[in-house]
Order: sequence, then structure tokens, then C-alpha cells
Amino acid sequence: MISAEFAINREGDLIGFQIRGHANGEAGEDIVCAAVSSAAYMTANTITEVAGVDASVAVDEDGEMYLRIPRRDIAVCRDLLAGFKLHMLALEEQYPQDIQVNYTEV
Repeated sequence: MISAEFAINREGDLIGFQIRGHANGEAGEDIVCAAVSSAAYMTANTITEVAGVDASVAVDEDGEMYLRIPRRDIAVCRDLLAGFKLHMLALEEQYPQDIQVNYTEV
């Protein structure tokens, strides 16, 4: 199962996410994994390369992705992170056996 965990600060602002795990399909052929990966990379690249935010981004060899934005860039990233969260929630609704969305206050 894929875990999409969104980090929220005390004020309720999205400040990042962590994606880990795999869906139940074959590697390289699973549409849920492809959808999650594509959306996560697009979000991270838009935040860092288009918006120019100095976010902390890491991807390990297993495909786990971590992204955190600095407090000063919350307003710049608000819509991007909200859109990514909505996409993950829609995937969770369509494929509840493959993805779970969680929230962690940090």
C-alpha cells in the first residue's frame, strides 16, 4: 500500500509530504503508483524549479519521497500542496486498497 502523509503545522498549513510504499500491481505497470509518482514529482519540481522555493526534497532508492518547505514559503506553496493533496484524496477514494492518505502535525 502507498502511504501519502501530509505534514501540517500548528496553524493548519500544509508544509510538505512524504510518499512511501507501493500499490498492489506489478512494478512498472501499476497505474496507481504511476499516478502518485507523477503527481509527487510534478509538485516537487514546480515548488523547487518554477516557484524557486528552497525546499528540502529527498528521494531514496526505493522511491520514497520527502518534501518540506520553509515557513517563509507557505503562501507561495499553499495552492500547489493543496492541489496535490486533493489529487491524493481522489486516488484514495478510487483505489482504497492501494493508497492511504494521512496527516501529521509537525
